[in-house]
Amino acid sequence: MTPAAAGTPAHPARATAPPTVGVEEEFVLAGRHSRAAVHRGPAVVRAARDRLGASHVTPEISQAQVETVSSVCRSAAELEAEIVRLRRGAAMAAAGSECLLVPSGTPVLGRPGPPPVVDKARYRAFIGRFGPLVHDQGVNACHVHVGVADREEAVRAINHLRGWMPLLLAITGNSPFSDGTDTGYASWRSMVWSRWPVAGPPPYLRGAAHYDRVVGRLVATEAAMDPGMVYWHVRPSPHLPTIEVRIADVLPEAATTTAYALLVRALVGCAVDAVRAGEPAPEIPDPLLRAACWQAARHGTYGTLPATHTRDCAPTAVTRLVEELWKRVESHLGQYGDDRRVGDWLGDVQRHETGSARQRRTAERHGGSLQAVVDELAVTPG
Repeated sequence: MTPAAAGTPAHPARATAPPTVGVEEEFVLAGRHSRAAVHRGPAVVRAARDRLGASHVTPEISQAQVETVSSVCRSAAELEAEIVRLRRGAAMAAAGSECLLVPSGTPVLGRPGPPPVVDKARYRAFIGRFGPLVHDQGVNACHVHVGVADREEAVRAINHLRGWMPLLLAITGNSPFSDGTDTGYASWRSMVWSRWPVAGPPPYLRGAAHYDRVVGRLVATEAAMDPGMVYWHVRPSPHLPTIEVRIADVLPEAATTTAYALLVRALVGCAVDAVRAGEPAPEIPDPLLRAACWQAARHGTYGTLPATHTRDCAPTAVTRLVEELWKRVESHLGQYGDDRRVGDWLGDVQRHETGSARQRRTAERHGGSLQAVVDELAVTPG
């Protein structure tokens, strides 16, 4: 069964509670009239915190950004309602500063990055250590946290997840335009972010002690200021009992973000099951994973990718890899009644209905107008 053919749930929901899931989303602030990135983040964050709660809105290094942080959720309905609440509240706060809240991995128009930077010691230290590398870092991702209480299991599960990261990037690309230019990439955000010395695929990890040694050495080399700055595509959260998947661009709509988060939860569940069953994960070389992620960022769902979730890594059409992903996660999705929602979205993905493709079609439909792209993306206040 392909995702596009998904219909009624394949499995009845079980009585066991699903693992927790939470989402962090980053957005660019665009001027209401210019539609270009504007540095009004501090005022928008203050207003959004008044509406949504201080723990649910945070600044980013660029003053042209806002980040929302969901509550811990279990059901799909709860998660989508939370994402909608945060997006609408942040959009309302942005409107108060004559801004649009735009879910795009990079600003469609205008340069997003520092200077100026948000006035925090950590961000000032970024500038001091990394210099001009920081200047374009106004890019917007979607991070999904899935509850995994046992840290050793979480670290070992990452070995089963790292090979799926190129495909997750291919299906979530939503940043073809940057500073008024078509970059030719599906995810230009991931290219900008990859400039950090500790961004990219995680290494194959032998366990929690190995993870701690590797991260400690990275901090000692000054490639990372602290463990939280090890920006791997998937990692154990440095402050929560979760696995954090950081590969995706921020997605255009709350429903799409919800489906993606549920897919990640199911994929994490499969990885934890594999660890408990003693199933070895394929030791894919880091350079191959990095190259596959570049290919995914460049072409999105068009063309082929190495099947890096397998040992032979054979070049495979992305649409076929989506079917393999579906087979991997279907039973886990079915346990909690999430298969219809995720299957419908993956069916759209197979038809190239991704964020990057939609942005380009919008521009084409409006005679190349990138202002129209911003308008279509902008979250409706509520």
